Amino acid sequence: MLFLVLLGFPVFILCYMLAAPVFGYLGDRYNRKIILGAGIFFWSGVTLSSSFISELYYWIFFLSRGLVGIGTASYSTIAPTIIADLFEEGKRTTMLSVFYIFIPVGSGLGYVLAAGMAGLTGDWHWAFRVSYSLSPMGLSHSLWSFVWSSLGLTAMAFVTGALGMWVPLFLYRAQLAQGTVSPCLQETCNSSNSLIFGGITVGTGMLGVIAGAEAARRLRKINNKADPLICATSMFISALCLYVALMVILIAFGELFLSVNWAVVTDILLYVVTPRRQSTAIALQILVSHLLGDAGSPYLIGITKNDCSPQWSFRSMQYSFVVCAFVGVFGGAFFLLTSLYIEEDRKEAEQTSPSSLNTSSSSLKEAIFRV
Repeated sequence: MLFLVLLGFPVFILCYMLAAPVFGYLGDRYNRKIILGAGIFFWSGVTLSSSFISELYYWIFFLSRGLVGIGTASYSTIAPTIIADLFEEGKRTTMLSVFYIFIPVGSGLGYVLAAGMAGLTGDWHWAFRVSYSLSPMGLSHSLWSFVWSSLGLTAMAFVTGALGMWVPLFLYRAQLAQGTVSPCLQETCNSSNSLIFGGITVGTGMLGVIAGAEAARRLRKINNKADPLICATSMFISALCLYVALMVILIAFGELFLSVNWAVVTDILLYVVTPRRQSTAIALQILVSHLLGDAGSPYLIGITKNDCSPQWSFRSMQYSFVVCAFVGVFGGAFFLLTSLYIEEDRKEAEQTSPSSLNTSSSSLKEAIFRV
């Protein structure tokens, strides 16, 4: 099971990254709702079908992971732009927070669901079948805010991907090093740790996204640079918490502050990029953040020796996780750089948006008529 997950993950990420620009291009030119609905239907069908694949035909399982990545790219790219079309700025952040809150919630429930169904049925395929039943059937001229915020998101993806892949095993190694579990009980402990980590991810994700959106809504009234400053502050605090947490085996606070940024980062993109190029911008951001982020971070963290003493197995992974803390600091720096350009880029995007151009044209016609 672990072998399939480790090999299936890069296939999913690769197809997800490469498909995102395609859907971004289509979303800026054709009906977004149709593309979104088709992508969700496609993703749901492939997820259900993959639950009937046996390990004997593992290559088909890898193919299905890639197809799920393609379906995921469709709604991850287009859904935020639909929200932006439906709601004005004040409500848009709230709606984006509702959308993005289900990223950590879904991820955390995935651990809980997989561990629970595997324990209940003795067959990991049922996790895919249950997840199916839960599923619903150009850029502005000045791009510095977009570039720096995308790099900040890349740092977030790096840390999130590494934590999501290795924390359950990290917790097991900590228990093994402390002598609280027996080596022969690894599968049982991994299942228990997956439940614990899943619960932490759900709780901190919900709280973090809500807190981030509310903080952004309130602070924008007094500071036009509030969004990137919130993201920078939360990344710095998350990096500090992760570093401290890794030394004392507490992950929750690091994940909490990491989750603050999900909705806020997308909101930054939506107001520094003109509406006609938003899907393309989101697609490009997805490509870069996953290519340089969680596509490689789990394997970088996983380069540790397993054929040594329990104490060193734990310490080696602990030291590897420190990389996440340093990447979090870089993410905070990227968001600080975003704050230097955010006001200028926002004004430029507003001036080049279709609504502002139409308003200017109407004002010009009224002036000519009066003359």
